[in-house]
Amino acid sequence: MIKRVFDFIFSLVGLILLSPFLIVISFLIIIDSKGGVFFIQRRVGRNNKDFNLIKFRTMKTGSYKKGLITIGKKDPRVTIPGYMLRKYKIDEIPQLINVLLGDMSLVGPRPEVRKYVEIYTPEQSQVLQVKPGITSLASIEYLNENEILGKSEDPENTYLQEVMPRKLELNLEYVKKANFRTDLYIIFKTIKRILQ
Repeated sequence: MIKRVFDFIFSLVGLILLSPFLIVISFLIIIDSKGGVFFIQRRVGRNNKDFNLIKFRTMKTGSYKKGLITIGKKDPRVTIPGYMLRKYKIDEIPQLINVLLGDMSLVGPRPEVRKYVEIYTPEQSQVLQVKPGITSLASIEYLNENEILGKSEDPENTYLQEVMPRKLELNLEYVKKANFRTDLYIIFKTIKRILQ
């Protein structure tokens, strides 16, 4: 209950305070390339239920038809402002709307697309017992995930065999010991890492 109240208040206040900044970002996205301001993608949330995740659009329209994995600076699908939005995780800010709606929490396992959730082991599927989050211990450890995949000859295989299992391992640790104090720690550690 405390977590939901905190999520609601924080996301509402955050959206209000950041609204001028978000308007500027929206304008930059519109003038840079054709397409909408937001990128909406179906992700898997708590109890294995799908929801629409909202992000700022950082890629050219229709880019995800060419693959779900992005590879940082090498990916020609990413727009000019998209690189900066991704680097500082600004593209994730619209997910405060998801938090406000109750689909997500500020802290929790990052939601995956159905394609990858379908290959979770029964143990890994336990991450679906809690609401997905904007940030997590796995998000902090893999803040430069796109760069890691960009160095791979087979980015999707690297993600499936190395990155995703490690992230799920960290997320399972969180699920087992999640509490409000841990959430605050993860939020502050995320902000510190992004600003480094």
